[in-house]
Amino acid sequence: MDKIILGLLLLKSRTIYEIRSRFADNLDLMYSSSMGSIQAALKKLLSLGYINYREYQENGKHKKLYEISESGREVFYQWVNAPLHAGQNKNPELARLYFMGLSDKENRCERIEAYIRDLKEIHASLKTIYDEGETLTPPEEYAELFDFQFYTVKYGLDAMAFEIKWFSKLLTELKAHEDKELGS
Repeated sequence: MDKIILGLLLLKSRTIYEIRSRFADNLDLMYSSSMGSIQAALKKLLSLGYINYREYQENGKHKKLYEISESGREVFYQWVNAPLHAGQNKNPELARLYFMGLSDKENRCERIEAYIRDLKEIHASLKTIYDEGETLTPPEEYAELFDFQFYTVKYGLDAMAFEIKWFSKLLTELKAHEDKELGS
């Protein structure tokens, strides 16, 4: 999350609420958008000297505008220019699936159905972002950045479609197995 915050602040200075909004709108699949996790990351980045902030008043409210420091820029560019590492994409739900044979049999299918519904909601949200992105023309200075952000949305769409298909097939197999057990 730290590097994503640095990237967001590289593009423009933001308040914590603007950072949270960006996570909720576009980055939620990569990292949690909880205020607590964002606050913890900001605290860490501040202590390392990678960001700083300036305080101001707006409509009687005290606000902090976070900005990236020069050392934060260096750290971000080192990270973004490093090689990609295969196997870094982790899905903690696979651990639950791995041990599902130890869970209550009665509601396994219902849990998987609920997971598929959640995946479909995420897919629909990504599809909306994708469709909106196809109509946008970014400023020339951000055209390449926009292209790669769009590739990330495409990846998310494809990944969600794969998971929906895979878990739907699993659900069909489990229901067939249940039917077979009941018929015996």
